[in-house]
Amino acid sequence: METSIETTSVEREITIAASPETIWDFLVDSNKATRWMGTSASLDPRPGGAYRVQVIPDNTAVGEFVELDPPRRLVYTWGWEAGGVSSLPPGSTTIEIELIPDGDGTRMLFAHRDLPTPEEVRNHTRGWAHYLARLQTIAAGGDPGPDPMLERRPTP
Repeated sequence: METSIETTSVEREITIAASPETIWDFLVDSNKATRWMGTSASLDPRPGGAYRVQVIPDNTAVGEFVELDPPRRLVYTWGWEAGGVSSLPPGSTTIEIELIPDGDGTRMLFAHRDLPTPEEVRNHTRGWAHYLARLQTIAAGGDPGPDPMLERRPTP
C-alpha cells in the first residue's frame, strides 16, 4: 500500500510601519534578530549560509539560507535540533518571506511550508503569530517588551 504524507503550511500577511530595508536587517542580522525572537542567533545570510536561532531555552531552530534578494525576498530552511519542542529535523521545512513596499510601510508575506502534521501546523501557527507581532512592533520602532515565551516552563 502506498502512503502519502500531506504537507501543510502557515501563511501570514502583515503590514509593518517600516521600510523593507529596516525589516530585512531584523531578519538577517544576528543581533537584531534576537530583539524580536530568541535568546541567541548565528546567521550567515548568504546562499548555503547557516541559520541558527535559540528560540526558547533548549529549543534551537536550525537550517540554511537558500535565497536572498535584499530587501525583497528571503528563503531559508528550518527545523529543530533534537530534544526540542518538535520532531522536525533541522532544515526539513522552508520559510519564504516577501517584503513589498506599501506607502510608508511594508507588506510582508510570510509562509512556513512543508510542515508534516496538523499538530506542527498548530504549534508553528501559534509561534509565528507571537513572533511576527513582535517583529511588527520592533521594526516600527516600538518595544515589544520581554518575551513571555522565554520563561522556562515547568516540567511535568
